Amino acid sequence: MVVKVVTDSTSDLPADYAKSLDVTIVPLNVSFGTESFKDNVTITADDFYQRLTAGTVLPTTSQPSPGDFVEVYDRLGEDADGIVSIHLSSKESGTHNSAVQAQGMTKATCPIEVVDSEQFSMGLGMIVIKAAEAAGRGASVEEVATIARNAIGLSQCVASFDTLEYLERGGRIGKAKALVGSLLKLKPAIIIRDGQVHELGKTRTLVKSIAQLKETARSFAPVEALCVLHSTTPDVAAEIAADLSDLLPEGTEPFLARFGPVIGTYTGPGALGIGLIQKEGTEV
Repeated sequence: MVVKVVTDSTSDLPADYAKSLDVTIVPLNVSFGTESFKDNVTITADDFYQRLTAGTVLPTTSQPSPGDFVEVYDRLGEDADGIVSIHLSSKESGTHNSAVQAQGMTKATCPIEVVDSEQFSMGLGMIVIKAAEAAGRGASVEEVATIARNAIGLSQCVASFDTLEYLERGGRIGKAKALVGSLLKLKPAIIIRDGQVHELGKTRTLVKSIAQLKETARSFAPVEALCVLHSTTPDVAAEIAADLSDLLPEGTEPFLARFGPVIGTYTGPGALGIGLIQKEGTEV
């Protein structure tokens, strides 16, 4: 049984993980004025954050077209027994809808399951990893899709920012609107629940902000896998990962990922995050 797993670039799934798991990533688009780029394809994270901090034009993002998905489904469908396509929350992006539209347009004759992860970044990425591992074991398309949907309730994503300016201007503030206008020099933190951004809290220093992220991660124990994200501070992310390594089963370690250009449009520089998947059977 050959089942192919597809996701989009907002998963922030590291390229080596995607390759090793045979995951196909459909890029979203990020634009600076009239210049448009494919997320992590025609613009790197380094180039993106340099433009973001040095320029005066704030970037905008857009979803892949149904045609972008059709191209992928057509290609993968030639050799696949099924395709499971897992994407960021439909409450905040039309990406999921583009994938659904492509189901009716593709030439692929194999079954295609489109899954709304109700997550962002490595909250989505963790679900994709679970699905891809199942596909690698030879699971059927129905089994892979079920594993992905079951993982939605186990996947968690939290993040802290230097400022909510980027999230607010990008219109992705969700249920965290109460944070805006009262922050002064506070560092806001968010959590993804029910497919939207919610307030987690706010602190006055980076040290306290990191402590809040780590405390929240520990509250989700027992944990099966964990990833620490950053936009521009890899050394800080590595320190957080080392501190949280005891959360994981023996023989496994946290890994690092980076907020890519599309997610970085809303997090801005200096952001940190944690994506994790709880062990099955854990009450959420």
